[in-house]
Amino acid sequence: MPDVLYDIIIVGGGPAGLGAALYTSRDRYRTLILEKMIPGGQIFNTDRIENYPGIPRIDGPSLVDQMQKQVESFGTEIKTGSEVTDLKRMEDGRIEVRCHEDRYIARAVVLAPGSSYRKLGVPGEEEFRNAGAGVSYCGTCDGPFFRDKEVVSVGGGNTAIEETLHLAKYASKVTLVHRRNEFRADKILVEEMLAKVGEPDSNLVIHYDSVVTAIQGEGRVQSVRLKNVKTGSEEDYPCDGAFIFVGMVPNTGFLSGIVDLTEQGFIRCDSAYLRTSMPGVFVAGDCRVGATMQLITAVADGVNTAMMIKQYFRDPQWWKRAAASVGETVGW
Repeated sequence: MPDVLYDIIIVGGGPAGLGAALYTSRDRYRTLILEKMIPGGQIFNTDRIENYPGIPRIDGPSLVDQMQKQVESFGTEIKTGSEVTDLKRMEDGRIEVRCHEDRYIARAVVLAPGSSYRKLGVPGEEEFRNAGAGVSYCGTCDGPFFRDKEVVSVGGGNTAIEETLHLAKYASKVTLVHRRNEFRADKILVEEMLAKVGEPDSNLVIHYDSVVTAIQGEGRVQSVRLKNVKTGSEEDYPCDGAFIFVGMVPNTGFLSGIVDLTEQGFIRCDSAYLRTSMPGVFVAGDCRVGATMQLITAVADGVNTAMMIKQYFRDPQWWKRAAASVGETVGW
């Protein structure tokens, strides 16, 4: 059976992939999304979204359903249960994409496999895993749902401190739990947080040398179990929610040795045009370096790759030009 040639293959059916597909399919490019599970990515597990422009409030599955129907209405093909295992640039410049035994060919590829929140792996984490039940991995997304409530945040890096400070704008009390007695975050962020902790009416508390060993409650989070790593003592600490900021794991294991990755596995790219180290292969969303891990920016990344693909199709030599020297505004 002869290979079917697609104009664009998108690896991943989350917000970035769906955003790319909307623009490529509307431009009548033959577009295929390969998704190893079901469309939506992390956003599918979100029960309330209030920061997507133009939509006051919606749940993740409903938004994904609308996005999927929209791209399919313009001709995008979506193959679920299709886990990409290999990528190779052929001699003629086209890209071969393999899903185990299945083989697909495209003129260009968008890598949008997303990333996963690094979990604590403690009892109760999965049970209460959404803002409605009390476990969240995004303070920017879910902080407003905990207005005037008491929450616990976990972590010690830049994201943990930035998100903890953000939570303090809404919650009546925020307790940051950190397994060490000093932070690995940037010094200026640490100073800002410690200054706030020192204020007379501060709603910030820090538990040093401590870890969360369980998240507990009936129907929703009511407390976390804290263990002091030095003394071994434990306590049940009352709270209305637990925010976990211990890092992200990009879903890029299959790309090792194929495109340039950071030590943490994020895909290297030029931030202006989202080009990877393999000509014809772009990247979008949470799997790339510099990603802000937000729904709207993931979608925007997808749209940007669609616009850049048009530039690439017009002039393949454009790929070789440094982003800083390209100069022109890409508009259509």
